[in-house]
Amino acid sequence: MRSPSIGRRARPAYPVLLLVAALAAGCDRPAAPADAWRDPSPMVTAAQPAEPASPRPTPPAASSAAPTPTGTDVRRVFPVRAGNVDYHPTHGGYPGTDLFADCGEPVVAVTDGVVLEVSRVDRFDKRGPLGPNNGGLSVSLLGDDGVRYYGSHLSAITAGVDAGVRVRAGQQLGKVGRTGNANNVCHLHFGLSPKCTGTNDWWIRRGVVWPAPYLNSWRKGGNRSPVAEVTAWQRKHGCPTSPGRSTAGG
Repeated sequence: MRSPSIGRRARPAYPVLLLVAALAAGCDRPAAPADAWRDPSPMVTAAQPAEPASPRPTPPAASSAAPTPTGTDVRRVFPVRAGNVDYHPTHGGYPGTDLFADCGEPVVAVTDGVVLEVSRVDRFDKRGPLGPNNGGLSVSLLGDDGVRYYGSHLSAITAGVDAGVRVRAGQQLGKVGRTGNANNVCHLHFGLSPKCTGTNDWWIRRGVVWPAPYLNSWRKGGNRSPVAEVTAWQRKHGCPTSPGRSTAGG
């Protein structure tokens, strides 16, 4: 029997060689022109680096704390609820204002706040000591704006108005009177000051800035704030621990 390979012509190997050669030639072929294929993504070159992605802003954490009131966040009213009230822009000896009105007219809280001090007994004596008891019956209030509001020479103080009690703007604190060193004239002494110790500092409590410009605003229904002026005074003077030579009070 003839062998299958005998007499059969061997197939030439050149097709395989041609394929290998074509593949090798393709490796050396130059790249296609730039416009032959376009990458949809933007091109980044060494001269124009890619900008990093901006971080996504993180929302602020929620706070349960109530905002601190500022000078414009609180309501203020005129301290005497009466139609016939007169006062001078200045005061003898130190900044303050005397508001002249009939005895018995309502004295009200200028703004929301907490009562600091209450004097229900008239201990004034011309023989001394001068200063601490000059105000007679009086109330001081720490407003929510941080300012201390003080009124003295009252004829009566409203029941329930005691130290630590919270009051609202316009709430009655007492009545106009002539207790203390009021020279027998019905009026309300009114003073603005920083809190400082909050008690027993009558030389500060009686007033450190002139109230008249603020009273003028409140009387007309405005809401001018004494916060900036009182704060500036405290930054300059601090909280003096004694009255110095002054024995005047209010």
